Amino acid sequence: MIETDQLDQWLRDSLSDYRIDPREKQELRLLLGQIDSEQRHFLRNRAFDLAQEELRHHPEQAKRLLDWLRAVMRILDNSQSLAGMESSVYFSPGDDCREKLVAMIRGARQNLDICVFTISDDRISEAIMAAHRRGVAVRIISDDDKAHDRGSDIDRFRSKGVPLRLDSDASHMHNKFAIVDRSVLANGSFNWTRSASDRNQENILVTEDPALVRPFLSRFELLWSQYRSPSQQREEQIRNATRGAGNADTKG
Repeated sequence: MIETDQLDQWLRDSLSDYRIDPREKQELRLLLGQIDSEQRHFLRNRAFDLAQEELRHHPEQAKRLLDWLRAVMRILDNSQSLAGMESSVYFSPGDDCREKLVAMIRGARQNLDICVFTISDDRISEAIMAAHRRGVAVRIISDDDKAHDRGSDIDRFRSKGVPLRLDSDASHMHNKFAIVDRSVLANGSFNWTRSASDRNQENILVTEDPALVRPFLSRFELLWSQYRSPSQQREEQIRNATRGAGNADTKG
């Protein structure tokens, strides 16, 4: 356990030259990982007290003192943000992956972006439909081939007005991730099927880390812009068929 005397000494040592060098930054980050909320509170208040005391004796160093104090507060604030982030891992076979996904979906308040190879587990699908019914902005990207599999719930989502995009490539849209309220990411090998829960060796990672969430948000938007809805795909198929028939008549 870190004592408050150690925290006080660190502040005094770093204040001696009115700057925090890279080594001192690393030391402070390590200290912050070992202290509780009360000690964080002490550290914050003590930094202000020491800066005030030093300012009385050396008013000509006001700017450097302010810079030092800002640096301490920045490290404290950043470490507090990181401490507040949660990450967890779940595995199957078993119920853990499915239950975590359902809990995330039920907790969605504004947005639910889903990019998954296949969705056929009714327990997950019902949670998605419930989110849609309560006004959450749900968007789903899935694989066009798997959308036609027996048991797929893609047509159910489409019939209830859930916005959908399907790939039309020869290769598969094989992602399996979801983002809740643009701030919580679930990603892993877990397909949203009963077999993934009951038999397969699968996993999901759930995290609030913005450094991980942001790239997946960008990827979702990219795929959403590239792919088309089932109705758009059907319209294109009809146009292509009509165009092909017209070309055949012309040749005849």
